[in-house]
Amino acid sequence: MANTDRSAQRSETKAYLVGGGIASLASAAYLIRDGGLQGRNITIFEETPLLGGSLDGGGSPDQGYVIRGGRMFTYEAYTCTFDLLSFIPSLSDPAKTVKQEIYEFNEKHIPHSHARLVRGGQKVDVSNMGFSNQDRLELIEIMAVSEASLGDKRIEDVFSPPFFTTNFWYMWVTTFAFQPWHSAVELKRYLHRFIQEFPRIHTLGGVRRTPYNQYDSIVLPVTNWLKAQGANLQTGTVVTDLDFVYGPKGKGVERLHCVRDGKPEMIAVGADDLVFVTNGSMTTASSLGSMTRPAALLAKDGKTDGKTDGSWALWEKLAAKDARFGRPSVFNGKVDESKWLSFTVTIRDPTFFELMEKFTGNVAGTGGLVTFTDSNWLMSVVLAAQPHFIGQPDNIKVFWGYGLFVDQIGNFVKKKMSDCSGEEILTELLGHLRFETHKELILKTSNCIPCMMPYITSQFMPRVKGDRPPVKPPGTTNLAFIGQYCEIPDDVVFTVEYSVRSAQTAVIALLGLDKKVSPLYKAQYDPAVLFSAAKTLAH
Repeated sequence: MANTDRSAQRSETKAYLVGGGIASLASAAYLIRDGGLQGRNITIFEETPLLGGSLDGGGSPDQGYVIRGGRMFTYEAYTCTFDLLSFIPSLSDPAKTVKQEIYEFNEKHIPHSHARLVRGGQKVDVSNMGFSNQDRLELIEIMAVSEASLGDKRIEDVFSPPFFTTNFWYMWVTTFAFQPWHSAVELKRYLHRFIQEFPRIHTLGGVRRTPYNQYDSIVLPVTNWLKAQGANLQTGTVVTDLDFVYGPKGKGVERLHCVRDGKPEMIAVGADDLVFVTNGSMTTASSLGSMTRPAALLAKDGKTDGKTDGSWALWEKLAAKDARFGRPSVFNGKVDESKWLSFTVTIRDPTFFELMEKFTGNVAGTGGLVTFTDSNWLMSVVLAAQPHFIGQPDNIKVFWGYGLFVDQIGNFVKKKMSDCSGEEILTELLGHLRFETHKELILKTSNCIPCMMPYITSQFMPRVKGDRPPVKPPGTTNLAFIGQYCEIPDDVVFTVEYSVRSAQTAVIALLGLDKKVSPLYKAQYDPAVLFSAAKTLAH
């Protein structure tokens, strides 16, 4: 059917998208491009004042810039993401797409880390992965066994203790933010999904980045395009519940319960209308500290500051109504196992960047993560190409870092990372780098803003089949789950790709389109990739 015919057929179909993250933004874009829906009939409801969800970024030179995280991309694995960005115009040059803009940027900023791991203030030789024969056997076994056989095992259940001291583990765990107590199934998926990165994990040679932070480089262009199509982007609106009606074709959503600007509303959903729900949020209850104040922990076992967050609360209500809608408590029930802390540093003096570039041998934007293996916090930092924010002045530099073990006492600052101010976190970093000579100047000219994220890796928690709902639950007619907490076979969470793939999957399924989701890159079946991975495993 031609696009004009589809548009006419669905000219009155309405779509309601709960949550304003990249999954909803991508769903709206695909509804327009592939589904023929009118932009005016698409509404996105976002609880916070800004769209973009976890792809955030903002601030100023005076107040300091903040990003909660930085995302890496690869050309091979991110087929859905680059499909989306292939029809979104660039902000800087509307004649180009965002995909073209990213490709051109990465032609100029080619990553090849010379300081992936640091120990005792010295760069570590990472040409050797540090495997024993036992480590090799355990890696091969986890890649070979079925997900069902692994069940809800943790990573630490399938590897011997020495594995967690290998160069490979330090590089893999900090690239993807795994913890030993996370899901063995998720690690298995990552090993399959990114096996092509195995031989270059020590240089991060396959990593691609956006010209700016992901809010400026992805969220803003997509949002601007949706606005130009007439989509309704409603912030300050919480969807609190869905009502269902039963019919001959199954169960469908017939009503949304919302609170907009503090006032309750009900929205009727027609029989041919569609509802997309982003269930759960990895950045719920995030809090910021300052140079003088630590970031507070605003969550404890599924509760955020005494209340359940809107995205989790809605999922909990839906799951209570239908077991096929998943089990949110599996993911938000253990904050101590899903939290970690990031920090963004805005500096007014070039000394730190100059010292880092000399120490690492990498110009900012070409080195990737620098991980301190002897850090009690397992701290990592990365210097992106500058500027990292649209409008960032030339004399201002910004870098980002994070620590995985936030309840451990620091090596140089004798406090838990979670109890440290921005100044104390920066002091710890300078200690690991042995930059003490310049410490006073760097602290004086820097603004380090810590960010505590209680649920940042909650999607990695051990799980079994049924804990995450399918994108289109069986027995439903007009409902789809999207984002990081729905189930997409073989793909990996904690990636932009997963959210965009959920969007593609949902739009195609709900509209019954004669179209396939962008192909899932399966490098584990490529002989050349397997040969390179085997050579790396042998070293």
